[in-house]
Amino acid sequence: MSWLFESKEIEVLPEDCVGFVYLITNLTNNRKYIGKKLARFKTSKPPLKGRKNRRRGTKESDWREYYGSNDELNKDIEQLGTENFQREILYYCNSKAECSYIEAREQFRHKVLESQEYYNGHIQVRVHGSHIINKLSSNS
Repeated sequence: MSWLFESKEIEVLPEDCVGFVYLITNLTNNRKYIGKKLARFKTSKPPLKGRKNRRRGTKESDWREYYGSNDELNKDIEQLGTENFQREILYYCNSKAECSYIEAREQFRHKVLESQEYYNGHIQVRVHGSHIINKLSSNS
């Protein structure tokens, strides 16, 4: 099963996308999971001969095969199969801070900790306001 964004299948992420906030829905019982995923991972290679600095770069993350980090969700996926789950991208994000903020905002908005309708077991976020305000004001 591939990712959906606005009901369309997604094969590639937008170029400026650092990550995205997603919703995974169990189609057998309608339980959901809200999370975030980075589009790229940072890589580090040892320095070249005679150099001291490590070589840094990026590579695409495992977002195409990703089904969340929640143990209960992953257990259900293993038992029921991926065909019984729908993966939707809710928001594309242009920074890690934006990803973290929107994930937490959506988790609080949907009250994921207050019902058994969601797999989410905790909400964990640390975002500095300037990372969000600066991004939002530059997009206006």
